[in-house]
Amino acid sequence: MSRIGRMPIAVPAGVTVDIAENNHVTVKGPKGALERTLPAEMEIKLEGSEITVTRPNDLKKMKSLHGLTRTLINNMVVGVTNGYTKELEVNGVGYRASKSGKDLTLNLGYSHPVVMTDPEGLESKVEGNKITVSGIDKEKVGQYAAEIRDKRRPEPYKGKGIKYVDEVIRRKVGKTGKK
Repeated sequence: MSRIGRMPIAVPAGVTVDIAENNHVTVKGPKGALERTLPAEMEIKLEGSEITVTRPNDLKKMKSLHGLTRTLINNMVVGVTNGYTKELEVNGVGYRASKSGKDLTLNLGYSHPVVMTDPEGLESKVEGNKITVSGIDKEKVGQYAAEIRDKRRPEPYKGKGIKYVDEVIRRKVGKTGKK
């Protein structure tokens, strides 16, 4: 039995969960609303203030969908109550990030500034050399943070580039002179 799939999801006060046909789940909370169509094979039940996910049989596909379905619903519930944030750090001489309206402007050593517009439902903030991406959809927050990081990935020699705050860059030794 899936250890994650077995666990019930506690629905906090102020959050409403609606399960329609074809497992179309809508979660509304203080920060907003999220909806998603989950695999139809899974059985999602709302009992009081708990959601349980059960699988029909023990086929390999059903086992893998069981934990996934539970985690996706849990991420939606956490998203509408607390939201999600990802922090990035800009390192390097002359590398800067600035914000104007919904546009994030990155100066990353290219001949032109890189301008990125915040997607719908996400917000990015710049404080010094830190960029904070926040929103209620975990998947979108992670995707946008990854797209920002992709504009200039950290390099292993000097550690320049955009990295996650908790990311550790494995440094390499530079070349040595001939004697």
